[in-house]
Amino acid sequence: MTVEIEKRRRVLIVDDERLITSTLVTIFSQRGYETEGVYSAEQAIALLEDWHPELVIIDVLLPAMNGIDLAIRVRSQWPGCHISLFSGQAATADLLELAIQSGHTFDVLAKPVHPTELLEMAGRLLGEPPASIAYES
Repeated sequence: MTVEIEKRRRVLIVDDERLITSTLVTIFSQRGYETEGVYSAEQAIALLEDWHPELVIIDVLLPAMNGIDLAIRVRSQWPGCHISLFSGQAATADLLELAIQSGHTFDVLAKPVHPTELLEMAGRLLGEPPASIAYES
């Protein structure tokens, strides 16, 4: 008798706002994703060395290394990993412009982002069929 083990899609949440990180970890976990959350780019890099997510959702403005620099590093070191950036800060535009000048382009979702939008984005990036998702705001 063989037992099939369902492989859960891995998602890493990176945001220095602990409440946002824990909320997103809970939401993604409840939708069946294997999810981890960290609060800095440096923590994300350390985790990525051993735990290889298929999607990393990154806040642009992080302490020390910003989210765009982290996204560039993730894209370079783990090219199969999908990346989504989100931010609620006006300074994001300047960081994005610098990245574009260096040949890096990223889509950025504006905070606040409804969980449904994040889940739909994750499904699109990971090639999953659309699901019926109901969350109250």
